[in-house]
Amino acid sequence: MTGLTPYFHFQGTARDALIFYADVFGGTVQLHTFAEFDRADGPPEAIAHGYLVDSPIALFAADVGGDEKAFRAEGLMLSLLGTGDATTLRRWFARLAEGGEVVDNLQVRSWGASDGQVIDRYGVLWLIGFEDDAEV
Repeated sequence: MTGLTPYFHFQGTARDALIFYADVFGGTVQLHTFAEFDRADGPPEAIAHGYLVDSPIALFAADVGGDEKAFRAEGLMLSLLGTGDATTLRRWFARLAEGGEVVDNLQVRSWGASDGQVIDRYGVLWLIGFEDDAEV
């Protein structure tokens, strides 16, 4: 694996978040519990390490344990600019908005490209955009 890969620490929602992201982006989920990792700093069924498999988007997540801090972001967004065709990116934007909040509608900009921002139901801010759109 190369490149930067986000690793989220969630407050008891890592399993749900990873299942949601696999449903949005494609792929399957690999999950390992605190019990499997012999961790006693949280519930045995909590996720100690999880990730997407065979997905065009790489990401990891875990539930916080002990004194770890849960994910919280200010001034940070994940960019999916040009990571798929226009149809795929439109679908991802719509799916990420389900249960979340559209910050800036996905739309054609004055420079000709399309982009928009959405905060998903887990508090992650995404910037999604593309250059070419056969639908315009």
